[in-house]
Amino acid sequence: MTNKEIKALISLLDDPEIAPQIQEKIQTLGESIIPFLEESWEETLDTQQQQRLEDLIHHLQFEGLQQRLRVWRDSGGENLLEGMWLLNSYQYPDADFQVLNRAIEQLRFEVWTLLQPEMHPADQVQTLNHVLFRTHKFAANTQNFHSPANSMLHRVLETRRGNPLTLCVIYLLVAQRLKLPVFGVNLPNLFVLTYRPESPLEPFYINCYNRGLVLSRTDIEHYIGQLNLTPNEMFFEPCSHIDIVRRALRNLQLSFEKLQEPSKAAEVAQLLAILTNESEAADTDGSPETGDE
Repeated sequence: MTNKEIKALISLLDDPEIAPQIQEKIQTLGESIIPFLEESWEETLDTQQQQRLEDLIHHLQFEGLQQRLRVWRDSGGENLLEGMWLLNSYQYPDADFQVLNRAIEQLRFEVWTLLQPEMHPADQVQTLNHVLFRTHKFAANTQNFHSPANSMLHRVLETRRGNPLTLCVIYLLVAQRLKLPVFGVNLPNLFVLTYRPESPLEPFYINCYNRGLVLSRTDIEHYIGQLNLTPNEMFFEPCSHIDIVRRALRNLQLSFEKLQEPSKAAEVAQLLAILTNESEAADTDGSPETGDE
């Protein structure tokens, strides 16, 4: 369709008799029509028409997001930054992936300048901790723990405040770019990282919600015992990037539920379903991915 035809089509939304059919037609055109809808929104003073346009824009953006999430899933979810950016774009459709990429790269560079050859893993972690938690002052957002912003990577990078998962994701992304053997671990109610050094050194764990506190396997076993849970090897082993984004979506869904925004919670549940098979979707309590963190 030409630009003139698209604008003429949008103008027909004013007619209540044919508006439903016009909306269906517009939805088939995909996200490319959004700039025209935004232009129309700016030009009209009719609040009802503005609401119709806003709903259409959101529908198109949400459809596009679902498709991109499926593509990311089907590619194996290898790029964690991309997965978190997709989640981010639910609330902020205009969020720029390259802005996120540059922010992570800047942190990587700052850590790299302090790392020394043959540095012991514990010292490598202390260097990461110094840059992230002392220089840049990343910390737990304890004042607004249930804010959806805690799950939005670009907001966490801006405010330096997040939940355990997003703080771990930033740490993990930096560590990965430094070729350090750091991975995510799906603990119940808390997300942590594990450092897997070469033998004979033992793996250890990193709690980013406590400024990079180093934990042993015994500490994790004690934590599991405090929760009265049966130890499971998955509580100690690395998880996939898809697991991480899935858990981030669970956190976001819970945030909207606590804010009493059921429509947003339902949409996030749709995104979560893309990354979750039916048997996992039926598990609503007690899995290591559930719980707010």
